[in-house]
Amino acid sequence: MAVTTKTKRDFPLDRIRNIGIIAHIDAGKTTTTERILFYTGKTYKIGNIDEGTTVTDWMEQERERGITIVSAAITTFWTPKSGPFANQETRINIIDTPGHVDFTAEVERSLRVLDGGVIVLDSASGVQSQTETVWRQANKYKVPLIAFSNKMDVVGADFLGTIQSARDRLGANALPYNLPIGKENDFKGVVDLLTKKALVWEGDQTGASFHEAEIPSDMIDLVNTWRDKLVEEIAGTDDTLMEKYLGGEEISVEELKKALRAAVIANKIVPVMAGSSLRNKGVQPMLDAVVEFLPSPQDVSEITGTNPKTDQEEIRRADPAAPLAALAFKIQVDPHVGKLTYIRVYSGTLKSGSYIYNSSKDIKERIGRLMLMHANDREEIEEAYAGEIVAAVGLKDTITGNTVCDEGSPIILESITFPDPVISLAIEPKTKSDQEKLAYAMQRLAEEDPTFRVKSDADTGQTIIAGMGELQLEVLVDRMRREFKVEANVGQPQVAYRETVTQAANGEGKYIRQTGGRGQYGHCLLRIEPLPRGQGREFASEIVGGAIPREFIPAIEKGVVEKEDTGLLAGYPVTDIRVVVYDGSYHEVDSSEIAFKIAGSLGLSDAAPRADLILLEPIMKVEVTTPEEFLGDIIADLSAKRAQILSTEMRGNARVVLALVPLAEMGGYATAIRSMSQGRATYYMEADHYEPVPSNITAKIVESSGFTGRVEH
Repeated sequence: MAVTTKTKRDFPLDRIRNIGIIAHIDAGKTTTTERILFYTGKTYKIGNIDEGTTVTDWMEQERERGITIVSAAITTFWTPKSGPFANQETRINIIDTPGHVDFTAEVERSLRVLDGGVIVLDSASGVQSQTETVWRQANKYKVPLIAFSNKMDVVGADFLGTIQSARDRLGANALPYNLPIGKENDFKGVVDLLTKKALVWEGDQTGASFHEAEIPSDMIDLVNTWRDKLVEEIAGTDDTLMEKYLGGEEISVEELKKALRAAVIANKIVPVMAGSSLRNKGVQPMLDAVVEFLPSPQDVSEITGTNPKTDQEEIRRADPAAPLAALAFKIQVDPHVGKLTYIRVYSGTLKSGSYIYNSSKDIKERIGRLMLMHANDREEIEEAYAGEIVAAVGLKDTITGNTVCDEGSPIILESITFPDPVISLAIEPKTKSDQEKLAYAMQRLAEEDPTFRVKSDADTGQTIIAGMGELQLEVLVDRMRREFKVEANVGQPQVAYRETVTQAANGEGKYIRQTGGRGQYGHCLLRIEPLPRGQGREFASEIVGGAIPREFIPAIEKGVVEKEDTGLLAGYPVTDIRVVVYDGSYHEVDSSEIAFKIAGSLGLSDAAPRADLILLEPIMKVEVTTPEEFLGDIIADLSAKRAQILSTEMRGNARVVLALVPLAEMGGYATAIRSMSQGRATYYMEADHYEPVPSNITAKIVESSGFTGRVEH
């Protein structure tokens, strides 16, 4: 149970840190977060994942599975004992993000609104696949990072090897900020390279107390070598320090820390710290580093957006007196207060009970209440200022990625983009009373999770839900049952294929109906062209001279889009296609929007057979970690699954196989890999790209789909 205290509301901006804890699954993010909460006095007892007593993993499913599913926001405080921020209490807003790739949306939206992050690395495994993914996500939003090399107590822990893998695989300028004293069972502390002080944890099981000691004699040369490298790198980011360094002058620790802070914020250096969260060692120096080197809202003070009235770029500064600009980045259904909208305030002040303007949707909404979140505990507040992350109650239509602001100074901030689903399944309610509850539950869950999509299959009448992976859909169905009391039958997971064209073709759509009185007339000529992979869809008009009146062009586009959604070959959405309407005709009396909409759909269907339609399938990046003796069997099995083996490498005592495998071949792989390796191999999978399906498999899919390609009208 979290301890809810009244939070001080008058914190200066330079003493606030908005950070995220990000990493590969099982690297120790939640354990690290629990230690932070314990050492900062937020909890009286250290939470344990195995016992289901963690604060940030509060959902039943999270505690049962021992994984993080939703990012949890929590506010805490830390006062460094030394350094430039010594004895200054700093407020830290932490978001503990999921590591599992199925919940990638949680990481994406958290990074969009954070000022800095702690990337947790596994000292025995180095940089893993999901680490690369979250690193790319952090880079996309230019989030400054420090790294925590966790699990220094486990067999095979290699601190410098982990740093080298970060340099090799991430292209990061990762440098040790401290060095571990001992490793595996002998890990007992760290040496701070800048101050050359050894910190040793002994005796206290909770790790709350540690003492300074002399650097072990066998480490002095190593400490000096790495300190020189660190000082050289820091000096290289600052002209004044570079002059001192080249002149052989001594650079003070204060100057080095100030320059290192600037280098971290500019994404030039990633300092790496050693520790073991489970054994309660090394967390406090990492907290000091969060305060000392990660940015405050002031350091990333400018946010750029677009004025919806003028389409001009505008800048907002982190000033509570400036016009309001804030981004809604997460929706959560709370059983006690209803719908919570998580908001990052970039400028201005957000007030409880006030009206705000949603510039993304051009609507006004009223904020009922404002909350500071402590995982699933809440604390009501009256105002939220620039730089803060809060939750609002009462916003009905605001969704993830929407900007809220002052109506008099409108701005639209860069939204958040999410990947398309790669897997789907059919779901149907067991009883009539479950029907309405199911629709409500799916609407609520789709609001919460932007990668969760719901659609109805017109041919079968079934409801299809789609997402990023089997685990995500399993958890969502489980939540429907528990939270919304919906009983439903669920089909087998299906691969989300896509259709596309490989050559240009022309088509004609003509819809003429005469039924006495006024008829229907729509006629258009279309050209379809392939687009490069991953480009999506485009629609353009080359109509000149009024062959088709301008007001009917959107109707043609609507018909084309509807047909693209329902498919041309096997009933899957069409992508990477450009459709151009270049000619046509109309009737003064009989032409209507509905007629041109049907004509657009008919035109696309007419052109499709000549455009060499193909199916695309999602290709997954799969990383298998296995003991050496099972390597041959695992590679042979992957090859039988149409896999492209990219590499095999040693990581600690294990072999790691990296491959690209079609998702269609990966059904039941968790069971298969367990039986192949006596339960000792593990695998990780994430969506990578789409690729054409071999023609013999395409024929089977088209045949089994029973798709007719007919146009409904």
